[in-house]
Amino acid sequence: MFIPKTEKIEKIAADYPRIIEKLGKIFDKKTRVYIDYANVRPWSEKLGWHIDLKRLKQLLDSFDTIEAINFYNGYLAGDERSENEKMVAENNKYILRTKPVKIMKFPINASSIPADSTALVKQFIKRSLLKKYDIGTIELLNERFRGMNKKGEYVIEDMKCNFDVEIGIDMLLDCEHDNADTFVLWSGDSDFADPIKRLLAAGKQVFLFATVRRIASELNDLNEIKENGLHIFDIADLKEFICWARESSYKRTKDPVAEAS
Repeated sequence: MFIPKTEKIEKIAADYPRIIEKLGKIFDKKTRVYIDYANVRPWSEKLGWHIDLKRLKQLLDSFDTIEAINFYNGYLAGDERSENEKMVAENNKYILRTKPVKIMKFPINASSIPADSTALVKQFIKRSLLKKYDIGTIELLNERFRGMNKKGEYVIEDMKCNFDVEIGIDMLLDCEHDNADTFVLWSGDSDFADPIKRLLAAGKQVFLFATVRRIASELNDLNEIKENGLHIFDIADLKEFICWARESSYKRTKDPVAEAS
């Protein structure tokens, strides 16, 4: 049953009844939600708007069949964005699963390598693509590394922290314990193909909440199965329910002039 958690959700729902009806059919049974936030966060670039974690939780909490909302995200101590995401998830009572983000360092000292060497670029470019590059392209990339070296840059740092294993295990354990009839995964990562196949084989309903053209081919293949296949919901339809307030087309109900007086 849909019971709006806020007046704003109630108002938006009145303007988008078909979206609420569609969600009601998805959440018509005992449901658990799994949000792979490192996969979800970059979707803002494609969507052109950002997901407000507080508003998302309020929307999901408006459906009384959703029994758990699991939120998976890495944590980088001292990083403002990471600290804020952790605080917001905790304050809004998501079931938070986190672990430290790994900082990986890649040396880019090009001073002693030949101009046509792939020793540095192969750290960042897949071998299958690297084979397509001609010598001129390799030389150009190495020249860019030398330019960075002249500025005192000799190491590139990259952050890594994924929860594919943890999410897959949690879903399968919830299936084994019959904790849910419907599994809702917010991700588009191909690594989830196997656990999703297992859930479908067990007779569970599985919905993928993602953005168009951001879904791995392995998951799209599961979506094309006519019976008992993976269902995909385009989160673009949820914008007015879950986007940042300043990105919403809905205006404030209170008069800011009156509030200031």
